[in-house]
This record gives sequence, C-alpha cells and structure tokens, in this order.
Amino acid sequence: MRVYFLADRLCSLFIGGVFLGSVDGFERRTEIDPQDGVFCEIAPHSPFLPVRFRFDDAFLFAPPPGVSLYFTENAVAVYASEFLRADASMRILWQKKFGEAKLTLTVQGKVQLHLETEFGYFPVSLPDPFEACEASRCGEHFLLQAEGEFVLLSRKGEILMRADGHAEEKDGVLTADVPLRDSMGHSALCTWEDGKLTACTLRAAREPTEATYALALFESALIGADVLPFLHPSLAAKAGTLRDFLGDFRSVVLTGEQDRVGLVYARRERVYEVRYFRVTVADGKIANIREE
Repeated sequence: MRVYFLADRLCSLFIGGVFLGSVDGFERRTEIDPQDGVFCEIAPHSPFLPVRFRFDDAFLFAPPPGVSLYFTENAVAVYASEFLRADASMRILWQKKFGEAKLTLTVQGKVQLHLETEFGYFPVSLPDPFEACEASRCGEHFLLQAEGEFVLLSRKGEILMRADGHAEEKDGVLTADVPLRDSMGHSALCTWEDGKLTACTLRAAREPTEATYALALFESALIGADVLPFLHPSLAAKAGTLRDFLGDFRSVVLTGEQDRVGLVYARRERVYEVRYFRVTVADGKIANIREE
C-alpha cells in the first residue's frame, strides 16, 4: 500500500526503526503492507511526545488519538497532529472569575481549561495556540481569544464556536470576520447572539482564475456561497441542489488537474476518504459534474 506521512509540525519519521526522513506539511512517501504490522514513529523536533503505532488493519480501521487517515486512490495519507507535551508537570497559566464562574487555564501534556460554574466542573481541551489566550464574558457564555482564532464556550463547557479570526463582543453580541482560506480569499462576517449564529455575510477578495475555476466552484458549495456564477445555463436550474448532489463533504483538495478536484468525506472518527469529481467546461462555464 502506498502511504503518505504528514504532520502539523516538523517531525522525524521512523518506519520499522529506520529513519525515513523529516515530515511536516510536505509528505514523505513509502510502501507498507498492513499484513507486516510495521512499527511507525512520528517524533516532533520540539518538546512534544512522539506518536507511535503499528501500521496494520486495526490501525487503518481506528487510528489512535492524534492521527487522522485520508484514503485516496490506491493510497492512504497519515496525518499526525495534537501531540502531547513531553513535560507532564502541571502549570497554571491563569485563573479568572466572572461572577460565580471560575476559569483556570493549565498546561499538562496539553492545553486545558478547567471551568467551574453552577452546572458543575468541566475540563475543556484546547489547541496549542490557546496557551496564550485571553478570556472575557460574552453574554452568558465565555470568549477565549488566541492569536488568530477564538472559541465561544458555554457555561456547561460546550464549545459553541471555534473559528479563525478575531472576535469582538458588545452587549452579549459576538461579531467576527472569519477567513475561510480558500482560492477566492473568502471571508465570513458573522454575528452570534446567545451562542447562535444570527447573520453571516460572505465576501470574496478576488475572482477565480482559469486554473482555479473548478476548485472555486466546490469551495463555494462547501461554505454556502452562490455557485450560480460558475454554472453553464444548462446547469443553472440545479444550482440549489448541488450540495445535496455532492453530499456532506468536509474540505476540497487539489489534484494537479484543473478540471478535477478531490472532496473529503468522513467515514468515522479520524478516518476520511477522498472522492474525485471532474467538471466539463463549455463557453467558460461548468456544464457537467461527474464523480470518477
């Protein structure tokens, strides 16, 4: 089986105890037979613990925490993230009180917020950037603001919203300009009240190019933007049903071909499959979409 290894930070990759090279956002490719049950290790070049696992059928069905699998054409991509810190001692970063609610931010292997409210005690795991977050009230909820991203947290420890961007709170109303990081530079100007999305306006920073036209169509369908400008008149009547036709995909990936993209679908927890779609262009518009 062809296997691609990637990680969210610079790591050393060992296969069967042999150093294969370094990986990060750029993959390292190799061939592994699951029947061999080869031992694999992805070790960060930083004070974090490595991820270790046997590459076998059980791993391909249910990878361990911190590892996600993406099944593609005759291959699987192994993506490692959310590494635990090597220092297991607890550090209290700050404590804050908002009325009867008490928030304590700690690091012990991972960043964790300990929330105590009238509803009880709730530990909330957070991504690494929230080690330097600030906390404030947002109506009945709590806003955690880190560099470039934020979390809206309920009094029961539920993450109501996590997004990129910077959020502002006024009179319990939360607003944020959320970058969607797609080929057209879309951002979403969103408003939440009482933890619920009440308004969202999509804006594009640039027009798609010939090379990104198909990509822009599927990205627009993913975020709920208008897809009609991309479609040929013969498909215009089906614009409202495109998302139903494509199903519940989570992201869009490039393939190296202008008229072909991959859509990522969840199979189960931390296991995904990539399905491929090809478009046909007529008169500068997309006239047909078919799954391959």
